[in-house]
Amino acid sequence: MSKSFKTRIVQRIYRTFLDVMVLKLVQNEPMWGYKIIKCVEEQREIRLRHSALYPLLGKLEKDGFLRSSRKAKNGRVRKIYNITSKGIQLVNAYNEFLTEELKSAH
Repeated sequence: MSKSFKTRIVQRIYRTFLDVMVLKLVQNEPMWGYKIIKCVEEQREIRLRHSALYPLLGKLEKDGFLRSSRKAKNGRVRKIYNITSKGIQLVNAYNEFLTEELKSAH
C-alpha cells in the first residue's frame, strides 16, 4: 500500500472520528483551541479549520464531554478545555467498539 493511499485512509478515519480524537488529545493534556489545531496537524497531518473545531468544542461542552475554564497567560485569556468523566466514558466506548470490530474482522 502506498504511503499516500494510507495517508488518505487515516485522514478519512480521523475526520469521521474528530470528536473522539479531540477528546483523546484533551484527555492527555488540557488544551485551548489553537493548540488542538496544531496537535492535530503535527500528529495526524490533518489541517483542521477553526470553523470546524470551535463548533465541535461547543457541542462537546454542551453535551457534557468537555468543560472549559478561562486562564490568563502573557496578557491573553485562553479557554482551556478539560475532558469530563462522561467524555472519558465516550472515549473508552469507542475504543472498546473498535477493538471488538477489529477482532471480529480476522
